[in-house]
Amino acid sequence: MKKIVLIPTYNEKENVSAILHAVLGLSSDYHVLIIDDNSPDGTTAIVESLMGKFLDRLFILKRPGKQGLGTAYIQGFKWALDNNYEYIFEMDADFSHNPNDLDRLLAACEENGADVSIGSRYVKGGETENWPIDRRIYSLGGSAYTRLITGMPIKDPTAGFICYKNKVLADINLDTIKFIGYAFQIEMKFAAWKLGYKIKEVPITFVDRKIGISKMSKGIIKEAMLGVLNMQWQSTTGSFIKMIKRIRVNF
Repeated sequence: MKKIVLIPTYNEKENVSAILHAVLGLSSDYHVLIIDDNSPDGTTAIVESLMGKFLDRLFILKRPGKQGLGTAYIQGFKWALDNNYEYIFEMDADFSHNPNDLDRLLAACEENGADVSIGSRYVKGGETENWPIDRRIYSLGGSAYTRLITGMPIKDPTAGFICYKNKVLADINLDTIKFIGYAFQIEMKFAAWKLGYKIKEVPITFVDRKIGISKMSKGIIKEAMLGVLNMQWQSTTGSFIKMIKRIRVNF
């Protein structure tokens, strides 16, 4: 069973070595793919210095510049599919997500029948730590807004700690996923839900980053708000499924 954790990075030199040792030190034999957007702080060099230690388990995709979270994950998804990974995870580099929770996300898919499992702050047992009040308001409000507009029964639609079964990502036409911030996370879940895949939320404690700078911006929030409206409109007109469904032709 091949499992890979995708971790996008930009200026994460303070965190990247520790997060790699934490994930690759787990007993479940995860692999890691770093997708780095040409970090000027030396993140790439740190990753490359560890590749010999974690031979055939640590990989890196180096991109020419900062292109956004969504495009990083799409490139990572395609790489993971091309390399036949069965379970493909999303995870932050800054320890907002606890590496020990990877096994719980995996169990939800491998043992409990989920096609997508989400590390959720807003189901029973989930929580956040060290978040300022404005971040809580934005996040909770955005989640409620997304459920209201789309009808999607997911309490934490912007969550970025996720496990996908290979078949889910293989079934989505990844080239049609265009959003890059929180809207990307919503769009991927919406696509999986509309295609009929089983989604399960697993309670986690999300801890705000202690080192480095948050990538949150007003532009990302605006993209999410407008993106949700656009997704629901396309779904109502029937064009969303046609767009995201990967079309296979058998000869």
